[in-house]
This record gives sequence, structure tokens and C-alpha cells, in this order.
Amino acid sequence: MSRVKVGTENGADIEIYYEDHGQGQPVVLIHGYPLNGRSWERQHRELLEAGYRVIAYDRRGWGGSSRPTLGYDYDTFAGDLNVLMEHLDLHDAVLVGFSMGTGEVTRYLGSYGSARVSKAALLGAIPPFLLKTGDNPDGVDKQVFDDIKKAVLADRYAYFKDFFDNFYNTDKLDAKRISPQAWQASFNVAADGSPYASYACVDTWLTDFRGDLPNIDVPVLVVHGTEDRILPYPNTARRLPGLVKDLRLVPVEGGPHNIGWTHPEEVNPALLGFLRE
Repeated sequence: MSRVKVGTENGADIEIYYEDHGQGQPVVLIHGYPLNGRSWERQHRELLEAGYRVIAYDRRGWGGSSRPTLGYDYDTFAGDLNVLMEHLDLHDAVLVGFSMGTGEVTRYLGSYGSARVSKAALLGAIPPFLLKTGDNPDGVDKQVFDDIKKAVLADRYAYFKDFFDNFYNTDKLDAKRISPQAWQASFNVAADGSPYASYACVDTWLTDFRGDLPNIDVPVLVVHGTEDRILPYPNTARRLPGLVKDLRLVPVEGGPHNIGWTHPEEVNPALLGFLRE
């Protein structure tokens, strides 16, 4: 069990938990809300078998990391990632984010540059800017996020039930794609997470990444389900071509939000092929 200090709260260390396995080119996996680093199970094994060094960590507030009541913003999240990158002295690394983790990838590259990074992959992307505003008419109405925060405060366990039903599109996908047991495992991780983080992370979904995207100077792969109900494809991934210099978009037809679990037969070849190039 490995941890790295990223800050303090009232004199207590804030630590990020990470696991580091294998040899070869490093691939850093950054999980989505409200999961942890072990949610990459269906990618982790294949990456190791393909000869990569695989590093997965838990965002502050989740899994084995500290659960402070501060630092729930993408500048801090990217700073936590930077501390880990420097701590492990990673070079030629590939950053792979899912959902909220795509925000870390984008803000890290926009703020810290690509000196340690050779490629990036975004699965279920949150950029460019999810909130509907006057200069972002293709975003999502703010009321949607206000209602989510109210639901989390009222009963976060009930909210997570509805969330994961839409995370996996359980009304459309059969047990071969998402079993009741796998659904329950995700729910258990979410329920175990910080109640504070469960609420505070919602505001981070409204982060504007449009200023970061032009600064990304490494090849980027985007893989996104066309029936994503959490981060709808038209509001997110479909808008990214043209905003990043070197970007390849791979839609997964009929895919829900967590395509890494439900559609590994499409996601993994796309990711591994991109890494080999």
C-alpha cells in the first residue's frame, strides 16, 4: 500500500493512495466519480499483459486516499496528479482518464505541460465545458446540477442508486454487459466514499476546460458511448475534434457512460492500439 502526501488539513497529512504494478512505459489511470482506482479492472490486466507499467490512484475523498473537506477543484486535483508524477519521477507517461478523471488529464496538460507525458486518453470525457452559458449554448442547464446536489444532500444512497442505473444504462443492457453483482460493487465503492466529496465533486463538473485544450500538444484518444446519460455525447466528446491539435474520436455505438466496463471488447483494442502507435 503506497501513499504520497499532497497537502495538509488542520495539521493532518492529506495523502493520495496509489498502486504501481508492472514494468515498461507508465500508464496512469485516473478514475471517475464516485469510484476508485480499482474500477479500471478490465483495463488493468490487459495493460499489464501488454507490457506496460500501470499506476492507478484514488482521488482525494475516495478509496484509500485521505478524505479532507478542502481541495475539491480541478486545479487541486491536477496538483495532486503532479505530485504523484514527480514522486514517481514518471517520463514518457500516458495519462488515461475516465469521466471526472478526464478533467485531471486536461487540466494537468493545460497547467503543467507534457514534459512527462507522451499521450493521453479520455474515456467518457467531461471537457470541453459542461455548463450551458451564453457563450456555451451546447452545455447542460445549471438546474440539472443544482438538482443533483439537492439529491445528494437529501439521501446520497438513493441518489447513487439512480446514478448507477444511468451510469450503466441498466434498462437497456443485459447482464452480459453489467451484472447485478458488478452494479452492486460500484454502489458499494460510492457508498463508502466521503459524504463531503460526494457533494463537493458535483460543482467540479461545471469546470470550463476550453482554455486548457489548445495547450495540449500530445496525441489524444477520446472514446465515448453514444448513449452516455451522465456526460451526453453531443455535449462533450462530439465537440472536442478541432479543439485539440491531435485528437482521435472513437464513438462506442449504444455505449453507456462506463464503457470501460460494459464494452471492453471495443475500448481496450482502441486504447492498446493507440498506445502502440
